[in-house]
Amino acid sequence: MESRGYYYEREKQYPIDYKDILLPHSFYADFIVFDSVILEGKSGIATKGLAQTINDLKCSDCKVGLVLNFGKPTLEIVRVVF
Repeated sequence: MESRGYYYEREKQYPIDYKDILLPHSFYADFIVFDSVILEGKSGIATKGLAQTINDLKCSDCKVGLVLNFGKPTLEIVRVVF
């Protein structure tokens, strides 16, 4: 991404605010691209991976998440919109 000039952040931390209480746990997104897309790399896409991306979207200002599955012979991409 850097060689193409894409702005990104790695392992971005998102605090969790639940009913006006800041929880001690945080979510960490693998990559945030252009401050608007969450990019998660997985070795397999399962319900847990999609749930993590949805939680990241809820905690951030991002509306789109991409889950990349590197566990198959060809790259599989799942788009998650929140």
